[in-house]
Amino acid sequence: MLTVNKQVAIVGGGMGGLTLARLLQMKNVDVKVYERDLNRDVRVQGSTLDLHEGSGLEAMKRAGLIEEFYAHHRPAASKMRIVDQSLGIHFDDHDYADENTVTENRPEIDRAPLRDILVESLKPDTLVWDSQFLAMEKQNSGWLLHFNNGTSAYADIVIAADGANSKIRPYISDLKPIYSGVTLIEGNIYDAEKNAAQLFEFTKGGKVMAFGDEQFIGYGTKGDGSLMFVASFKAPEDWLTNNSIDFKNKEQVHKLFKTEFTGWSDGWQEFFANEEVHYILRPQYYFPLNQSWETQENLTMIGDAAHRMPPFAGEGANVAMQDAFELAACLTGNQFPDLKTAISHFEKQMIARGADATQDTLVNGEIMHSKTALTQMLRFFSQMEGEQVV
Repeated sequence: MLTVNKQVAIVGGGMGGLTLARLLQMKNVDVKVYERDLNRDVRVQGSTLDLHEGSGLEAMKRAGLIEEFYAHHRPAASKMRIVDQSLGIHFDDHDYADENTVTENRPEIDRAPLRDILVESLKPDTLVWDSQFLAMEKQNSGWLLHFNNGTSAYADIVIAADGANSKIRPYISDLKPIYSGVTLIEGNIYDAEKNAAQLFEFTKGGKVMAFGDEQFIGYGTKGDGSLMFVASFKAPEDWLTNNSIDFKNKEQVHKLFKTEFTGWSDGWQEFFANEEVHYILRPQYYFPLNQSWETQENLTMIGDAAHRMPPFAGEGANVAMQDAFELAACLTGNQFPDLKTAISHFEKQMIARGADATQDTLVNGEIMHSKTALTQMLRFFSQMEGEQVV
């Protein structure tokens, strides 16, 4: 096995990095995961994840964790309502008595319990918390990594799983991401039943997608009682510079929503008119579909670090988890003569898959922010359900 007597460092303890660590440990590989979070009790941000056959679900099967996944997944979270700017319902997944709807075919789970499942599957001390990557340099046949807590660690093989703003990617590729033309505001509301009562109740425990004026609002509830929403719109890349919005100032963000989303009903303002909401501005970027780089024998990347993309097709975590099981197979199998050949094979396949997923995401993003978004989305879901919607 190519990884015999090799120390592997995975930088980033997201779904891709943790899945990879689990799969490598199942083959007795010596692996550490360096995660910037202070500890495992840090609140996990982000929406629920829908895992797909062939990627996310396949990864959980290969990791021997599919039963744990289904023990923690949330069937109600897959139920969807599609609405207009005035919260008028045009499609309601809750109308279908059969739980095996189109959305439930991609079962959903909150990020926090999914991460817990993966963390608990690892050997003690695999995760090194409070380890934000700073830099690294070549040492012997591997790398010496440095972290902001003042520690350093050696690894024979380094795998970047540190997300869209990866600090390790520049050691592999100097290609820059491309702005998609869409910017989104992410908001997180804790104790949402109290702090956004009407919109919380409107989900019926599922999620809501709203389209109008070439804009999109989507949100869903989580098992911990919180709610995450995104409001996305077309904007120039220098939009933030020109608007000078302080996203820690709730009044400024509320004013921004009323200015940018003028055609939307007052009901949506519940997201912005309370003191318990926390905002993040997320301009949406993607890496070129034809990207390439020279393979190294001791360094590669997976997930958003390798193929950053907008969230408009639900592919990000799934592609990252597929990256994990395909890389694990290349590193621990017997079909390649050396590490560089194994990594090269993985990267070629991974780049192609990432490009396909990115293309799907960009197409979806165009549809979701088009003048006919509501009509097109209703047509899609009516065809999937085999029913007529209005």
